[in-house]
Amino acid sequence: MPKEQGRKLVAQNKKARHDYHIEDTYEAGMVLVGTEVKSLRMGRASLVDGFVDIDGHEAWLHNVHIPEYSQGTWTNHAARRKRKLLLNRVEIDKIERRVNEKGLTIVPLAMYFVDGRAKIEIALAKGKKSWDKRAALAERQANRETEQAVGRRLKGMD
Repeated sequence: MPKEQGRKLVAQNKKARHDYHIEDTYEAGMVLVGTEVKSLRMGRASLVDGFVDIDGHEAWLHNVHIPEYSQGTWTNHAARRKRKLLLNRVEIDKIERRVNEKGLTIVPLAMYFVDGRAKIEIALAKGKKSWDKRAALAERQANRETEQAVGRRLKGMD
């Protein structure tokens, strides 16, 4: 069987980029059971309510929904169980220090396969206020309108 190459996106948390200021990102492996991997290969997962907690110098992923594998039997997994993340000790210590001193949170941004191995991108993030979200939306809308105006101008549609 040929080895899988490249990056295959399984799930993305677009709402996290809207709700948080992303400060730093990390790539982590996950400890999964067989039916979870098969369900992920089918492209089924949801990161919406997920968060990462550091407990006893170990990183744990909570509330990420990986539905049960349809072909699974009694060996199927629980859909919202907590999963251990695989990070270096230095990375875990750095993340734990920053979370404790600055009041940051750790959110999952994307789940994907890299060369056949399941990975998750996590981020140190600070929550946005509602006016921050409105300002970001207004800025994005203004940029879109200027791009459209420039495009019309270049096409001579003035």
